Amino acid sequence: MPLPTIEDMLTRARQRARDLGLPYAGALEPAEAFALLQHEPSARLIDVRSRAEWEYVGRVPGALEIEWKRWPGMVPNPDFLATLQTAVDPQAPALFMCRSGARSSDAASAATAAGYSHCYNVLYGFEGDKDADQHRNTVNGWRAAGLPWIQG
Repeated sequence: MPLPTIEDMLTRARQRARDLGLPYAGALEPAEAFALLQHEPSARLIDVRSRAEWEYVGRVPGALEIEWKRWPGMVPNPDFLATLQTAVDPQAPALFMCRSGARSSDAASAATAAGYSHCYNVLYGFEGDKDADQHRNTVNGWRAAGLPWIQG
């Protein structure tokens, strides 16, 4: 059986977005997001977690780090879109990731509303869902998939 192509992955991501009624281009599994980043030079991974999460939980090498909400207090970052607009081409694939996929979905929605046409949420985020013992990083997500990351 042949390996899926990037276009196959994007087609699935777009279908997930339609099925879930999402306002942005698509929803990617972590491995699909990594494959897209490897094969599409214009694609950017935007990590929207807080500075505390980058420092204490871990980082993805090469990701653009823009807080969606700032620590402490998890207050909205009023500079999010302005920072995004200075760093990412609105026509390039923009892949948003947070801890578990919620903040990144909000960020992808906001970027789409601001004119970015190829926004994708990275499903399950960096740490993924909790397992039966209420621990993250074992069920799904970027780290559980064995994708590149470094300790903050």
